[in-house]
Amino acid sequence: MFRWRLPQAVCVLSICVCLLLAYEDDIEVNYADNYDNEIPEQETPEATPSPPPCSSTDLTKWDKLFSMLENSQMRENMLLQYADDIIKVEMGLLRGEMLRFIAQYGGSCGVAVDTAGRKIVFQLEGLLREILGRLRPGDQAPAAAGNSFSNSKNLEGMLQQLLSAAQSQASRLTKLEANCFSGPGAGTGMNAKAGFQIQDGGSEHRVQEVTSQEAALDAVLATLQQMNVELKEVLTSSRQRYLPAGNEMALLFPMRSRRIYTSVIPDVPLSIASFTVCLWAKPTTVANKTVLFSYGNRRNPYEIQLLLSQTTALFTIGGEAHLVEARGVVKQGEWIHLCGAWSSNQGLATLWAGGKKVASTPGVAEGHVLPDGGSLQLGQERNGCCPVSASGGSGITGFEEGFDPKLAFAGKMTGVNMWDRVLSEEEISQLALQKSEGFVQRGNVVAWGVTEMVPHGGAQFIF
Repeated sequence: MFRWRLPQAVCVLSICVCLLLAYEDDIEVNYADNYDNEIPEQETPEATPSPPPCSSTDLTKWDKLFSMLENSQMRENMLLQYADDIIKVEMGLLRGEMLRFIAQYGGSCGVAVDTAGRKIVFQLEGLLREILGRLRPGDQAPAAAGNSFSNSKNLEGMLQQLLSAAQSQASRLTKLEANCFSGPGAGTGMNAKAGFQIQDGGSEHRVQEVTSQEAALDAVLATLQQMNVELKEVLTSSRQRYLPAGNEMALLFPMRSRRIYTSVIPDVPLSIASFTVCLWAKPTTVANKTVLFSYGNRRNPYEIQLLLSQTTALFTIGGEAHLVEARGVVKQGEWIHLCGAWSSNQGLATLWAGGKKVASTPGVAEGHVLPDGGSLQLGQERNGCCPVSASGGSGITGFEEGFDPKLAFAGKMTGVNMWDRVLSEEEISQLALQKSEGFVQRGNVVAWGVTEMVPHGGAQFIF
């Protein structure tokens, strides 16, 4: 064992000697005095605390959120600043272009606008004159239209006021146009053709002139708009008094009541096997069943009925078992022309609305003949449902009972006519024309304006 360790020790010693000899030239010993970092013996050096190594603490979700908000706020501020700079530059360029445009074309554009406004006023004045000409009755108007003329005086006065206002606005526009023409280069636009250059002061002056002209035009436009509103009100009022097909009077049913109706006394007995009944109606309100025209006797109160139900028109002969129905033809507050025709030979019942055939049913009361001696009413049916007082009797034998207020008609009615034959399609279409003289074609059983009609309760004739 000792033999092996001795050679090992010799080897280690030789290696150390070799290493010392190899690094001997690289080691330099400095024996000079160095006082830079000299520490006196009296002072003891204090240990300098070394900073702890960087610790990567985890951020909470709130820290991350605040950091994101700060970054987004910075980006938003940068974008806003960039947009503000762009807007300022673009507005400056736009202002320069506007000033050049006003300097070149301000006068000619102002003249064009003024001329167009003056033309509008002239057209409005012509329209008002035409309306006045239509509303002013002729010298040969019938005596029955005297009340209608008195009712239209107020309307004519309002239209006269509108006409004078239009004339005043036309004069104002004329003055404004003269103002524009008096300006430098206003009406010809020669400044632009001659390459006229304008300074900033002149541009500002022209801007002020155009601004004043625009203010004047805005005032004229506001006045014309006000006139337009007033004219619409006048036309609405005129439509409310308007009677279709040249009729000069109408029956007014002011409300739904058991006492408000109109009795009709036919010119000939109603023992007929065919007929056509036509009328104009303007309902204020429509219930599930509203009676326009009704004829019946003590045995059957429902021989003839022309009814309304919401937007539906109904026509019956001999009772509700024989019903002709047309949906969606009635509008509250609007005039509608209705006709019901029936023939006993074929049993064909036809309903017309606005001059057009809207419903037709064959086999309705075929071979039936209307009985004479019945009662004919407008705006109600005498169904014997409700007793009346002693002072409210009708004086017709077998009809001492009253009416049902739920069936009453409220609105206006005119042009009620009845014939003892079936009218042709052309005749009915002509009667339905609102601007025609349809009232001239009167029925031979019931003739509007000729046959006796007696209003009851609050029903009354209006002109």
